[in-house]
Amino acid sequence: MPLDVHELMKQVGRIRVVTSRLMDEHLSGEYKSVFKGQGIEFDEVREYTPGDDVRSIDWNVTARMGHPYVKRFCEERELTILFVVDISGSQSFGSGDRSKAEVAAELTGLLALSAVRNQDKVGLVLFSDRIERYLPPRKGRTAVLRLVREVLAMEETRRGTDLAGTLRFLNRVQKRRAVVFLVSDFIAENYEKELRATARHHDVLCARIQDPRERELPDAGLVELEDPETGALVMVDTGSRRLRDGFRVSAAAENAALTQTFRRLRIDALDLSTDPDRPFVKEVHRLFQQRKHRRRARSGTR
Repeated sequence: MPLDVHELMKQVGRIRVVTSRLMDEHLSGEYKSVFKGQGIEFDEVREYTPGDDVRSIDWNVTARMGHPYVKRFCEERELTILFVVDISGSQSFGSGDRSKAEVAAELTGLLALSAVRNQDKVGLVLFSDRIERYLPPRKGRTAVLRLVREVLAMEETRRGTDLAGTLRFLNRVQKRRAVVFLVSDFIAENYEKELRATARHHDVLCARIQDPRERELPDAGLVELEDPETGALVMVDTGSRRLRDGFRVSAAAENAALTQTFRRLRIDALDLSTDPDRPFVKEVHRLFQQRKHRRRARSGTR
């Protein structure tokens, strides 16, 4: 059921307050230091000083002033941030207080608020087995609040997940390089080719959201399980140790394979959970630190 307008605005307000606090407490200054701009832009000219690169001399100004001046450039800071968020049936699952969809909305709110504070553009793609909603990148707080509202307001669906088709759509509509946050549980097939193409053109970060019950089944006896994307029902004897062990091993193998895919494609990934004992902001902070250290290492700075 979709949220009514009053409840929706309460949730948008709550996420805005929570994510503002999280950003101030944990991520202040990190966002800007982690993501590169689109290139360099002219900043100013100044007098030449010994040690400056002679290739940066502005010969026109030098001729007018009678002594050397150099051009100074700075990194172009404005970024385009695209949130590509899975709202297929499996995202409605949550064994505790929060569903995977709610974690996705909070994560999107946190990162979008960081982006708007940095004067970046934010856009949104909501997808299931089709493109459900597309908001082209825009600047400003209004754009962020609409983005969070759209993630929260989408109706629950039994639709599946067409990740490959979504990435093809993204590559078609977003020509300029962007930072792409792909938020999903990645319960999908045959999308590696499209993910590789996207990662070649954009800076892709994958946020995988899981529920603890998707990693390990509890011993709860006979349980009827429903596939949230198809509605199919199956009776499972969770009292069987063999079944629980098999499920745990299979889930671990799938997670390891996905992690290996991200590494092979050189894509940074967040491993998030609906478990309240695993707050996602810690994982975001860890990833930001990794990227910052890697960037410093490439530039030769400490």
